[in-house]
Amino acid sequence: MTRGTTPTTADAANDTQPWVSFVGTGPGDPDLLTVRAISVLGDADVVVTEVPEHEALVAALLGAGEDVPEVVDGGFGEDGQPLTHAARAKVVLKHAKRGRRVARLMVGDPFLYASGPEEAQACVKAGIGFEVVPGVSSVSAVPAYAGIPLTTKDRRAVSVVTCGGKVDWSRYAGDDTLVLLSGVGTIGDTAAELVAAGRDPRTPVAITRVGTTTEQETLTSTLEHVAADVRATRIAPPAVIVIGDVVDLRDTLSWFETKPLFGWRVLVPRTKEQAATLSTRLRGYGAVPEEVPTISVEPPRNPLQMDKAVRGLVEGRYEWIVFTSVNAVKAVREKFEEYGLDARAFSGLKIACVGEKTAASVATWGLRADLVPSGDQSAAGLLEDWPEYDETLDPINRVFLPRADIATENLVAGLVDLGWECDDVTAYRTVRAAPPPAPTRDAIKTGKFDAVVFTSSSTVRNLVGIAGKPHPSTIIAVIGPATAKTAEEHGLRVDVMSPKPDVGVLADALADFGATRRSGLLEEGVAVTRPSERKPAARRKATSSS
Repeated sequence: MTRGTTPTTADAANDTQPWVSFVGTGPGDPDLLTVRAISVLGDADVVVTEVPEHEALVAALLGAGEDVPEVVDGGFGEDGQPLTHAARAKVVLKHAKRGRRVARLMVGDPFLYASGPEEAQACVKAGIGFEVVPGVSSVSAVPAYAGIPLTTKDRRAVSVVTCGGKVDWSRYAGDDTLVLLSGVGTIGDTAAELVAAGRDPRTPVAITRVGTTTEQETLTSTLEHVAADVRATRIAPPAVIVIGDVVDLRDTLSWFETKPLFGWRVLVPRTKEQAATLSTRLRGYGAVPEEVPTISVEPPRNPLQMDKAVRGLVEGRYEWIVFTSVNAVKAVREKFEEYGLDARAFSGLKIACVGEKTAASVATWGLRADLVPSGDQSAAGLLEDWPEYDETLDPINRVFLPRADIATENLVAGLVDLGWECDDVTAYRTVRAAPPPAPTRDAIKTGKFDAVVFTSSSTVRNLVGIAGKPHPSTIIAVIGPATAKTAEEHGLRVDVMSPKPDVGVLADALADFGATRRSGLLEEGVAVTRPSERKPAARRKATSSS
């Protein structure tokens, strides 16, 4: 195989074939990784990182397990000092020469202000094949996330300048757009030289630090005032500076920093398995979700009741099975796998689900729910649509109800009132999780979280039990009236209540609250701040954000 040729399947199977992929990870937002970058990471034997964040990125993308590649720190040596370009190249070559597929992660783009060229030349010298997977460059990405286009129909020229050495600023005296890298510390001198060279002192300037991340912040100024503004705000690198009339378009095109929950630190107290959907939705609104498990799902202490019910299901003992949660579906499925059964055992059995999420979980098993509430997706809504037992139409009058050990009896009582016999079986137990780390507990109590989203009454009870009550300045969002009642019983004031018992709708409701709050602050003519940045004030009464 020759240099620059991507390894084929046969090559990949050959453990003696060295290969290096130089992968750009972009400016910070992991969602900006290219499809090719993700593919390379999935095929790698070794990942050589550049910054500490890369290790977390690999873990988030690939998870854990035997098939996950080995992660090697390519940013710092054993002495804790940053590695030189040559030392990094040696790390890459050491693993490649062992016949391993190496993914070398680099911030931004491998061939743009990075050590990619030097390391690639080392591969050439060693006779090792390589490829370059470009990354999204901060030159274009950071201004885009700040709402600043680098070109318009009236402004077509752009100059990118690295401010690491002596620059002849008289070359940039015109009105072209300038993008400055590594220039925050010298922006005062740069601005003065541009003005001296003939640039209008009122020329707009934007400085965006840690762009594309939820810590992004942008300072807008002019050439004549930017030095003083930088000193006043103490804005620090890493940052990208844009100089030119295009900066004025930020007033109308800013889309990232104006997200309704931008920068909000949101506590998600859920079981670890169930947090992903809610956290993903919150990130879409600009929030920084922090998942804190408050509930651990475990098998029942005595499995005999569940074993007996599953045998009865196979033998045709039941007319209906009722799933009241995704965890119930998972528990039954695990029991089926334990017995070597599959979805065919449900033949002739009617399936009821408490809501769309649970029905979707059943659907992944190749099954379709016969009954999902047409109204309120709850036990009460299920009973509203449940048919009365008819001995003529229903050959069997028994219902299998696999549930949590702490489930209420309302559903069982309602089914009995409709003429059905119900086997209420403990399929799983919900127990309180271990307390979160001390810094997290401190953040909860001192108001460093901007919001907490409660998805059930048990998450309220368990969070308060393992970590204490959230600070009064923290926005409390709940999934429904029952959860709101539990929150209030624990001394919490509810700000947001989802109009529908669905985690996605709950995230939407919190975003609506954030958008309304932001609009109110702007109308008052005050700076937009997060709840954790304001002094505690009187809390609002519970309202629906629908």
